[in-house]
Amino acid sequence: MNFEIVSVAPKKLVGKSLSMSFVVNKTGQLWAGFMPLVKKVQNRIGGERISLQIYSDDFMQDPTLQFTKWALVEVVNFDAIPNELEQYNLTGGLYAVFPYKGNVIEAPVFFEKIFSECIPASNYKLDNSRPHFEIIPEGKYDPMNPDSEEDIYIPVKLKE
Repeated sequence: MNFEIVSVAPKKLVGKSLSMSFVVNKTGQLWAGFMPLVKKVQNRIGGERISLQIYSDDFMQDPTLQFTKWALVEVVNFDAIPNELEQYNLTGGLYAVFPYKGNVIEAPVFFEKIFSECIPASNYKLDNSRPHFEIIPEGKYDPMNPDSEEDIYIPVKLKE
């Protein structure tokens, strides 16, 4: 599985968030509430959408653990943000980026490989002090389409 290590610059993001677990997954509800509001964001950068997760260090140990998931877009600044949306400052940092092509049904196997094989075999380890996120390109994503594409960003730091 190919991936590259990149340094992500800080980003200003706006969107909606929900608390959920892998067992009680509310991703569809989150995006359904967010997508009608995207057209109201006037100072948006590009057409990409960002799916961002804030996990605890033990998130892979128990699928019932709660985490926060965001549906977001990048903006130039936080001026004129619709009242229904929240702001989020992504601090940036070092990330392993994995290109993914497939549907949501196949994604768990892909993520399992990232966490159980790719990261452990590299010179890096997870850094859950920063969020995980996926960049979803405009016009290339349908969650059930096996040809959908996205880039998966996993926060990492050098092993000691």
